[in-house]
Amino acid sequence: MTARLRRSLGVFDAVVIGLGAMVGAGIFVALGPATGAAGTSAGLLTALGIAAVVAYCNAMASARLAALYPESGGTYVYGRERLGPFWGYLAGWAFTVGKTASCAAMALTVGTYLWPERAHAVAVAAVVALTAVNYRGVQKSALLARVIVAGVLAVLAAVVAASFAGAPGGRSVLAGEVSPGGVLQAAGLLFFAFAGYARIATLGEEVRDPARTIPRAVPLALGLALGVYALVAVAVLVTLGPLALAHSPAPLADAVRAADASWLVPVVTVGAAVAALGSLLSLILGVSRTTLAMARDGYLPGALAVVHPRFGVPHRAELAVGAVVAVAAATADVRGAIGFSSFGVLAYYGIANASAWTLGPRHRALAVLGLAGCATLAAALPLGSVLAGAGVLAAGVVAYAVSRGRPGRPRP
Repeated sequence: MTARLRRSLGVFDAVVIGLGAMVGAGIFVALGPATGAAGTSAGLLTALGIAAVVAYCNAMASARLAALYPESGGTYVYGRERLGPFWGYLAGWAFTVGKTASCAAMALTVGTYLWPERAHAVAVAAVVALTAVNYRGVQKSALLARVIVAGVLAVLAAVVAASFAGAPGGRSVLAGEVSPGGVLQAAGLLFFAFAGYARIATLGEEVRDPARTIPRAVPLALGLALGVYALVAVAVLVTLGPLALAHSPAPLADAVRAADASWLVPVVTVGAAVAALGSLLSLILGVSRTTLAMARDGYLPGALAVVHPRFGVPHRAELAVGAVVAVAAATADVRGAIGFSSFGVLAYYGIANASAWTLGPRHRALAVLGLAGCATLAAALPLGSVLAGAGVLAAGVVAYAVSRGRPGRPRP
């Protein structure tokens, strides 16, 4: 009999894990590139709203499906059960490669803020440390995520207060002409920041009373993240303006400098690193659970499906994911990883919405809106991200065909 994971997470812990993943990615990484794509303050805020709508559709699809299938793996499981094994596999593949890029981006964010001259070395060290934390058990991961989220929200509150208090007068955040193409590209990049609620669904096998906990935790985490994003985005825009924001490598630190609150810069620097660590913690957790599910079904080596007898975690999957992320963190570029990750995650949620469509007429309108939104935002991403993402998905299809042709192939 396949070993099962331990159910130990309640609503609060699940919300904190999802919120920790979203806040770290969105505020300190995606805001600058998204502003560059949108071009104006109004464009950025419009893109934030579009990304939130698509994320809400995806969140509802994920929550309904996770309540029915409370297993590790998220949309890999939902696609397999509702659409067939190929679509489940493709979702798992898209999630794994996309979120591996996200992990690398978060690790590099830690290095860039703490020690820019040795960013890659610090990134690898962060991956090793958090893999060790996850290895010791999901409750320890949830406890650390709770501490990280509390600290990051305190830092963001200080940034917002300082920015509004010291912002130059007369600057309107709604000034400027909005470009539809730029807004859609910005929304696709910002979607990278909203994808943290997937951590909740992929932890379905470790949540107590999943039919009740998951549908409550997903929209709560998403709503809280949206509120934080909107408040911080407006505060930074009224302080820096869209041009400076788009070109700033550390926009929140530059915002407090512009607001004559330079004493906050070290606090923001540490807060950025802590936020990225929280996001990385949750990301590694989610990717390892999808790896576990795919290994159980034979699409990945069966050795990765082993659950630790003492800690109740998929320790081999976690070590394998940590090793791959460490290599990526040693070689990747932060901004280039965002578009690639967004493409993979949008493909993943496209399959989630298609799966939710099969649940019945009551769920179809939201599922169609989510599927259309995912396809539109994926197509609007920078061309390099689209081509790289499509190429990796195609490689996944080839790998699936090869695995189906082997003796002892995965279940149909």
